[in-house]
Amino acid sequence: MVLALVVCAAVVALGVIGLMAFAVRRRLIQRVGGTFDCSYRLKMPADASTQPDLDENGRPTSAPVPPTDGKGWVFGIGRYSGDSIEWFRVFSYAPRPRKVLPRREIEVLGRRYPEGQEELALLSGSVVLRCLHNGAPLELAMSEDALTGFLAWLEAAPPGQRVNVA
Repeated sequence: MVLALVVCAAVVALGVIGLMAFAVRRRLIQRVGGTFDCSYRLKMPADASTQPDLDENGRPTSAPVPPTDGKGWVFGIGRYSGDSIEWFRVFSYAPRPRKVLPRREIEVLGRRYPEGQEELALLSGSVVLRCLHNGAPLELAMSEDALTGFLAWLEAAPPGQRVNVA
């Protein structure tokens, strides 16, 4: 009986230590500043469009956005770091970012609101930003305020860098 109590106490203690490690890691990431909640779609649908939502005259293009199933989203933290964004998974012990997105390699295609199952996978009030990263489709989901900051950061690129913000 005593052994069972000791084992249960050890399991509970390890669980608490694990949760505290998540909290400490998040605090260390945010300590530098310039962070925002940002979900990243790791598994893009095979039929993801690489065409912008609007043409150069501001008219909608004929490339419709395919319906999504809500799979592949991972909750994380984005952090501005010079001319790139570092993306960290929330539920990870890794001290380094999972993805680094340089500003010059991001091209915004459009934005949309989550639909169907995506509404359950993303934070409430999120906006999905459709982008190209090195020519490959990329989707990020963030709040309206974070989106405004992200687009302003993209537009504030140094002279000579090609930045496309839809």
